[in-house]
Amino acid sequence: MPLDGLFTHALVHELQPTLVGGRITKVHQPYPNEIILVIRQGGKNYPLLLSAHPAFARMQITKIPYENPQTAPAFAMFLRRNLEGARLTGIEQVNNDRIVNLLVQTFDELGDRQTLSLTLEMMGRHSNLFLIRQKDQRILELIKHVPADQNRVRSLFPGATYQFPPAQNKINPFNQDFAQLAPMILDQEPSQWPKIIMSTYEGVSRQSAESLALAIETADDSLAGAQNWLAQFDYLQPTLLRAPNGELSFAAFDWPSPITDRQTFDSLGELLDAYYLGKAERERVNQQAGSLVRLVKNELKKNHNKLKKLNQTLLDSQNADQYKVMGDLLITYPHLVQKGMQSVQIENYYDNNALLTIPLDPRLDGLKNAEKYFRKYRKLRTAKDFVDQQIILTQAEVDYFDQITAQLAVASPKDVADIKLELIHGGYLRTKGKNKQKPKVSQPDQFTASDGTLIEVGKNNLQNERLSLKKANRSYIWLHVQNIPGSHVIIHSNAPSEQTLQEAAELAAYYSKARDSANVAVDYLPAGKLRKPNGAKPGYVIFEGQQTLYVTPTSQVINQLKTK
Repeated sequence: MPLDGLFTHALVHELQPTLVGGRITKVHQPYPNEIILVIRQGGKNYPLLLSAHPAFARMQITKIPYENPQTAPAFAMFLRRNLEGARLTGIEQVNNDRIVNLLVQTFDELGDRQTLSLTLEMMGRHSNLFLIRQKDQRILELIKHVPADQNRVRSLFPGATYQFPPAQNKINPFNQDFAQLAPMILDQEPSQWPKIIMSTYEGVSRQSAESLALAIETADDSLAGAQNWLAQFDYLQPTLLRAPNGELSFAAFDWPSPITDRQTFDSLGELLDAYYLGKAERERVNQQAGSLVRLVKNELKKNHNKLKKLNQTLLDSQNADQYKVMGDLLITYPHLVQKGMQSVQIENYYDNNALLTIPLDPRLDGLKNAEKYFRKYRKLRTAKDFVDQQIILTQAEVDYFDQITAQLAVASPKDVADIKLELIHGGYLRTKGKNKQKPKVSQPDQFTASDGTLIEVGKNNLQNERLSLKKANRSYIWLHVQNIPGSHVIIHSNAPSEQTLQEAAELAAYYSKARDSANVAVDYLPAGKLRKPNGAKPGYVIFEGQQTLYVTPTSQVINQLKTK
């Protein structure tokens, strides 16, 4: 089901007993449209994600790790000044809409007690997050400022009076029974029921309406069946459904569905983490790395074109000897050529005196035509050595940007900054101004094997180089997919078990360009046998004496190994 009003009701129902009464100890803004409040309650810290993302807006307790930017955004700083140390006194849903108010008690500049509302509107591209002063409904700040010419219905800027989105004048199903459905059940075909339910009740998506219609149709008592269905939003059984094509969907409880592949979770937060992990991460990376992806594509296109031209030049240079033969024949028999001739046939003493047709420049005599062929011969012979070297260098560039492409495909948001830094240092990307502060390179991802052994995975070249050549013990086992761009993997053991070796190989295969392949070759050997050639790009190593095993990577295994 999409995150509609019904699912929002379930979220609020789950979060109220867990978070209300707790104190906001930290405020983070790791991504442009998302805030994380760390709320301490009952001796535990709960990271509450409030997302106003246009595609993935939601509210949940999340366990997905994140990294904050080096400089906190202005909205995060404003929330810190107003919310850190404050007590969360309530979480309430506005009717059955996708709007939630987090009520916070704090003190104003004069030391007087006041109530602020952190209001999250989860409405697709119109999603937003507001900090509102309750007594006069004044917007103190919001995560997305909207100019007046883009929204003439409401004022969405600091200082304006907060107004709810226009009401749809529908019934809140949690405030009334389903008596309004009786005429529908008696007079309409079941195929029409979802549409009628959506137009009657607030916060009901198409999928929810279809599920409710099915519950009504299959129940002995239709209205009682509808009430029982609705009641389950207060008795949750978070369920993730996986269609045969791999597409995921979620539900607050295990409702009837033709999909048989389903997984239940202990909380809605864990369910949403599982559902959004890949989707949200990919979108965040696309947002942060859009310019890098374009740069890499342009560099690849440029170098592929260059390689094509170089190979054509090399092919021409391989025929250079024929120009020397033509020059030799013309300088031996110059009297056979007169100005104005387009070509001449001469016995080729290099080829058993077979007649060779030689094209001529009609403006030149025999000796001048011979000199022209000798110049072309010398140019191509000289070019061959240069072209051979250029082909090696250009192919290295293609391989390098293929590697960057593979890294961007599996990157998490924290990896994008490393890749950008690498491209800046490599001279491929220019920055405005001079930033003297040396950026901090992020840490490799950590996984735990089934037997408890630590496994680290570099997600970009800077991480790979530090992990493999500087950080790893020389006796630890290093893994990498064979002849394909991918991550460096280090097992923190010099004698890992067969299962640990297999799991590490699956990690190496999963975080590579061969992620979707069925049988991936992975090389492994002690890290001490790795060498980096002088002048090589970051993360490039050579080795020998490796062993190879074959694995099939799966996301399920990777998620099981991920260190919490």
